[in-house]
Amino acid sequence: MRRNRTAMAMVSGLALLVAACGSDGGDSAAEATTTEATTATTAEAAETTEAAETTEAATDTTMVEETTTTEYVAPARGDADLVIWADPTTQVPVVEPLAAQFAEEEGLNVSVLGVPGDKIRDQLAKAGPAGEGPDIIIGAHDWLGELVANGAVIPIDLGADVDNYADVAIQGFSYDGKLYGLPFAVENVALIRNVDLVPESPATWEDLEATALQLAADGTVEIPLALQENGNGDPYHNYPLFTGYGGYVFGTNPDGSYNPDDLGIDSPGALAAAEAFARWSEEGLVSKDISFDIMKESFMSGKAPFAITGPWSVGDFTDAGVNFVVEPIPSVNGNTPKVFVGVQGFMISSFSEAQDAAKTFLLDYINSEELQLAMYEAGNRPPAMTSAFEKIASDPIPYGFGLSAVNGQPMPAIPAMASVWDSWTSAYELVFTGTDPDTAFTEAAAAIREKIAGG
Repeated sequence: MRRNRTAMAMVSGLALLVAACGSDGGDSAAEATTTEATTATTAEAAETTEAAETTEAATDTTMVEETTTTEYVAPARGDADLVIWADPTTQVPVVEPLAAQFAEEEGLNVSVLGVPGDKIRDQLAKAGPAGEGPDIIIGAHDWLGELVANGAVIPIDLGADVDNYADVAIQGFSYDGKLYGLPFAVENVALIRNVDLVPESPATWEDLEATALQLAADGTVEIPLALQENGNGDPYHNYPLFTGYGGYVFGTNPDGSYNPDDLGIDSPGALAAAEAFARWSEEGLVSKDISFDIMKESFMSGKAPFAITGPWSVGDFTDAGVNFVVEPIPSVNGNTPKVFVGVQGFMISSFSEAQDAAKTFLLDYINSEELQLAMYEAGNRPPAMTSAFEKIASDPIPYGFGLSAVNGQPMPAIPAMASVWDSWTSAYELVFTGTDPDTAFTEAAAAIREKIAGG
């Protein structure tokens, strides 16, 4: 395979494409009408009833027709030798020129089809076994639990090039000790700080806590920390603080994969974190009533000096003219907090009849710094390749999120994770409403283990 032989020639083309890229009825007339209706003949009443039933039936049919939606079906692969499914807005324009170059050099017919990300898994399951699916898909690492269990994707061997990627990105696409994707971007939360309210980065979480509470006590801000809890609790956004006390969701096996038998929701560190959240709630640092919208509005209006959120929010902060920075959350209880990280990447379908060509395309054309930077320009998410990430250091917002990801943990992709969220959320809500923290989290862990055992 001719590794990256055309990547540099494609840089300018990629950059250009990405850049392009009623009344109460009390009057006399109404009373007269009512009198006439009540003295109508039986035949007239029957006719009226029949007409009403016909009208109602027609109305019901119309409503059904209007509310029926057509099921989404992915574009047919046609006579293409190699098919790639990608997001039509941010990914297709970047991948298409590389696919065209690959097609020309290899003498193949290559097609890049736009398929919405939320449709890819379902469509792959339907079209793949019938030979009408893609050879390559672009998606999130937390699909792996489903895809691997269904035998829908195959492992990828990056060889020595695996060292070119951030550890968290490789961990994200690893399942049962095997790599199933070539990563290109990471996504996660970080600390957002209003520089006008807090000019210097807090050295520790305890410093942040003291500063935030003092600003609230002085009347400078209304909300010390804009951390969304959505009326109950938000384990995803709370996770870095949870890990700062030693909490974890699942332990890991020797190969780095998550172990569903090692649940950490009631570990000593988790119980210490639960007690910390109870204290923060009593102090007013954290409130269960902070929703996503309240988080955004409070930070945008200068009513909160800090927020913990992801890149999906910062565009609004910029538009509002807030002077802010994005940075890693400082040490919590003397420990480095770990955010949940999502990873995006390329995966090869197990249903593909062109797996060798798919591997060549990924390793020789997609596996490049230039592609990583082009995908970053299109999607504004930090690159997974470390050399590409360092080249965005002059773009402080995505770079800040990337720095937060460095010590993060991939969102567990194992099926057992589906059994965690509800009980974990309820545990936070109980803590915020006065239940003993140890009891809340211990009982939540017991419920989660029961769900996992029951499949």
